[in-house]
Amino acid sequence: MESKYIVRRPIKDPEKKIIGYEILYHGENTAYGSDDAGQNANDFAVADTVYNFLTQNVEKSLKGSLNFMTFTTTLLMKKAPRLFEKESLVIQIDDSVIIHPLAMHLVQQYKKEGYRIAVNEFQFAPRYLSLIGEINYIKLNFASASDMTLHNVIEIAHSMGKEVIATEIDDEEHYQKAISLGVDALEGAYVADQMATRAHTSGYLQSNFFRLMVAVTRELPDVEEIEQIISVDATLTYGLLRIANSVYFAMRNRVTTIRQAIMTLGIGQMKQWVYLLSASNAENQIDAGSEEFLKLSFMRASFCSELVSFAKGISISKGDAYLMGMLSTLNYLIDAPLEEILAEIPLTDEITSALLRQEGSAGALFALVIGYERADWDEINRRAEQLRIPTNLLTSLYFSCMDVVDETWKQLTCPEARQQAEEEAEALEEGSIEEP
Repeated sequence: MESKYIVRRPIKDPEKKIIGYEILYHGENTAYGSDDAGQNANDFAVADTVYNFLTQNVEKSLKGSLNFMTFTTTLLMKKAPRLFEKESLVIQIDDSVIIHPLAMHLVQQYKKEGYRIAVNEFQFAPRYLSLIGEINYIKLNFASASDMTLHNVIEIAHSMGKEVIATEIDDEEHYQKAISLGVDALEGAYVADQMATRAHTSGYLQSNFFRLMVAVTRELPDVEEIEQIISVDATLTYGLLRIANSVYFAMRNRVTTIRQAIMTLGIGQMKQWVYLLSASNAENQIDAGSEEFLKLSFMRASFCSELVSFAKGISISKGDAYLMGMLSTLNYLIDAPLEEILAEIPLTDEITSALLRQEGSAGALFALVIGYERADWDEINRRAEQLRIPTNLLTSLYFSCMDVVDETWKQLTCPEARQQAEEEAEALEEGSIEEP
């Protein structure tokens, strides 16, 4: 039996900011949510799998974001949309639902209850046009529709107050075409790789930095606490490793982990490093849009480190795998070629080759994580088989990591926590810190 995967793929606006996620399912020889998903002979089995997954996970990983999900007639009849809060769900339907009288009645009922509706691959046909009053989003396949059709549908949709999402944006050509035609959002493998505007300095998450200030200046600093704070921030990780391996701290053995770096510098030098960052706080804090890079690096790090425990014939440790994922977005955060950035810190050749060229077993692991981000089913299968990772574990590990990342990020960025961290940091700056 073919493996089943459920992936959360980002949908971004033309400014490359995430507006929501599409929940994609793959299994039983079909991609759930594609043209033929509703026609699949295993629709009931597929629906059971998806429904069971949602029942277990919707309160965790799928809560707090806008989720676009295609519902078959079977899932509509199971009342699966009601697992979601109205504010967090867009019910997507395709032709198999539109031609089914009972299914359409259910869609209209959900619309009355306040759910938003999207139509996959909208067509100029009476059965689609009769639904226009129910629709919030029109999704257009840019890989198959003609330019004239795309232009006409987008123009009419906008005239009627509907938002248009371009799908199957898998290369630069389709991306630029969608932007030029004025779509409201985009999704696809190429979109998943597109980030917001690069930062021109090595920015860090401000609220997390305040926590670091407090942690290093405690009467009895906790090394594990300091390590945990730094480990969720790619730029702090990079900066610490770089200074720990500088000429000033030159050692016989290179420092390759956050814990080693903290122990090499010692608490006194850690304080000085934090003071230097604090003095340039205005220049170094990252803008809100670029927090996406930091969150993505944290997710990749978590997923890499979890997967390495199940991979066969791979020589890197969980710590190396975590570092590989964490450093993978630095070229966006620092605005320099990744090769130049990695040359500044002593990574193993295996990790460097994996990040730059996806070579070796570590490269296969990194490629698996990237493939999962893109919902590239063939790549997922190929890399999982190469690493001999049981494919039935991938979805549960992916959403478990996502749950941890989302919860940690919520704690780091919620207004109350940020205000508390700022107040504690201000108290330290007003003289409660002793000079190191």
